[in-house]
Amino acid sequence: MTPYAGGVPSDPNRTLYFDNAATTPVRPEVVAAMSPYLTEQFGNPSGSHVVARAAVRAMDEAREVIAGIIGCGPGEVIFTSGGTEADNHAITGGMPPQPGVPICTAVEHHAVLDVVKALDGKVVNVDRAGRVDLDSLKATLGDVDGAASVVSVMLANNEVGSVNDLGPVADLVEEFSTSEHAILLHTDAVQAAAWLDLRIAAARANMISISAHKLGGPKGVGALVVRAPTTIRPMILGGGQERGRRSGTPSVASIVGFAEALRAVERDRSEVNERLTHLKDRFVTGLTAAVQGANPTVEGVVTLPGTCHICFEGADSESLLLLFESVGIVASAGSSCSSGATEPSHVLSAMATPESLRQGAIRFSFGHDIAVDDIDRALSLIPDAVSRAREFFS
Repeated sequence: MTPYAGGVPSDPNRTLYFDNAATTPVRPEVVAAMSPYLTEQFGNPSGSHVVARAAVRAMDEAREVIAGIIGCGPGEVIFTSGGTEADNHAITGGMPPQPGVPICTAVEHHAVLDVVKALDGKVVNVDRAGRVDLDSLKATLGDVDGAASVVSVMLANNEVGSVNDLGPVADLVEEFSTSEHAILLHTDAVQAAAWLDLRIAAARANMISISAHKLGGPKGVGALVVRAPTTIRPMILGGGQERGRRSGTPSVASIVGFAEALRAVERDRSEVNERLTHLKDRFVTGLTAAVQGANPTVEGVVTLPGTCHICFEGADSESLLLLFESVGIVASAGSSCSSGATEPSHVLSAMATPESLRQGAIRFSFGHDIAVDDIDRALSLIPDAVSRAREFFS
């Protein structure tokens, strides 16, 4: 198989990369924007001489671009190593951890869920689509009796793609906050940022986590937005970078690439979302018609245009993935940030998805440059692969 090279659907040997929710290819314009800061513009922005000042200008410009697209002030953007660090920082509140009880949903990314559990926090239920159960959240806020520190509800789920409306969540957070004790609302928007306008969708969140490599940018860089007047202690101590909120020499090239990737997403979002919504519908319709027992995990609610989660009855995820790869299709069984992507999904368990469906769960996640030929080629290959997987499983 030849490597994935987006936008070349005429090549029948090209690997169909349907795992963009795990990571995306870096866009060409991002590589071009980063290149000068990997070569001649190599300065450390913590310095004060002319070479350092060029790096500072590049970071300042990138910060302004990112802030404008997210809908916050430039000074509210804290650059991090990615979404995991941003989530950890938001839930802990820095070092030492803030007092109080953190709360999150049962389908959060482990970068949120595991921190909440480590801090003896509370986990609230979700509905069958993986969206926050507002009654469960309200009951939990009441149970902790004013001790809640932060409520974390992801904007879009990284496995099944269902989207939360943060408005009612923010209403509950405000209802249980007092003038003496404000509860913070955090949203993990790592999966959502490529598809949703965060200026609208995350407008009421006090803190927002995003990551570059989920939207055509480089790995190893992300951001935590902390809206004023919210304050946060540093989690990483040292040189006092990021206004004392996150120490460590920043990767200027990665930050520049991050901004360029967000700029490209913003520019193309409307067209890409419309096109991928149609292509996803074509894929689901074709797959359910061709493969008996192929069940969309989430139906009838808003999901991300690029995420399609299917449960294949009578097959197991590991066999399906191996057979898909053998015919040139790369997908995932769940969150690829976990060690062992075929481990049972805590997301599907929380959604009360039957075991008979969970064992054959596959996430297909499409990139911005997918073409109709890619969808049709996948539909021609998947049915036989599923049949073979079922033979192994039976």
